[in-house]
Amino acid sequence: MVIAVGVRFDDRVTGNLAAFAPRAKFVHVDVDPAEISKNVAPEIPIVGDAKRVLAALIPEVKKHELSAQRHLPWMNQVEEWKRMHPLRVPSSEDGQIMPEFVVRKIWEVTRGEAVVTTEVGQNQMWAAQHYLALHPRQFLTSAGLGTMGFGFPAAIGAQVARPDATVVDIAGDGSFQMTIQELSTAVQYRLPVKVCLLNNRCLGMVRQWQELFWDKRLQRELLRAPTGLRQVAEAYGAQVSAPRGRMRVEEVLRVALATDEPAVIDFQIKPEANVYPMIPAGGTIEDLLEGDR
Repeated sequence: MVIAVGVRFDDRVTGNLAAFAPRAKFVHVDVDPAEISKNVAPEIPIVGDAKRVLAALIPEVKKHELSAQRHLPWMNQVEEWKRMHPLRVPSSEDGQIMPEFVVRKIWEVTRGEAVVTTEVGQNQMWAAQHYLALHPRQFLTSAGLGTMGFGFPAAIGAQVARPDATVVDIAGDGSFQMTIQELSTAVQYRLPVKVCLLNNRCLGMVRQWQELFWDKRLQRELLRAPTGLRQVAEAYGAQVSAPRGRMRVEEVLRVALATDEPAVIDFQIKPEANVYPMIPAGGTIEDLLEGDR
């Protein structure tokens, strides 16, 4: 059974609708009746405010807590899948910085306690996979809405709301350029937001799809993203650093996070790094790509 609360069942989630969870039963909760059965027909449709509906469901769920033992076979199956298909931090044979390594280092240095925002694209996926959030409202992302430029303003808002928190925007160079002018806001109000730029000098998700599904026929303009982001950040008055090689990633992170000023850390990651696992558009879970494993 799938309890779906306030979701759209968009194609990024379902893939091929005809093959999406064919044996599942759905309970769909949404305040907008137009969303119910628009894409997936639920066995139990509930039109209502999510907070009120979930509050009413909690007592029903608690009735089954003592019978959790009967779910052990399923939980064991999930653990086996995790062992068979773990998330890995790939090593770079040519010494270039891998994005997964950077995100893991951010997690280690902040001890998993930072408020993390993301932009959109590969950076968003790497952040979701490798920054293991510990608390509610700690991981802020535009999710399936795909709003490029979301992460930096969201980080500024989070820093204003929680002035004592460490706030990190895990960004891509393409998305960061959408709202880079907000550095003036962060500098003016001395908001110590840290932008960790996974800079692959292109629109990484676009390049990945063109590489995997379009025989590596890349748009010529795709790899011409401006490389002067550091100079732009400095012009706004932000602190800027750029570690050379993976050995200095942790050192540079610790220095930047210790400052009480806005900072941009420009991690020049391997341009060809891809996000895995992924399902091709219109595919099913059976079409999952795990990369070079």
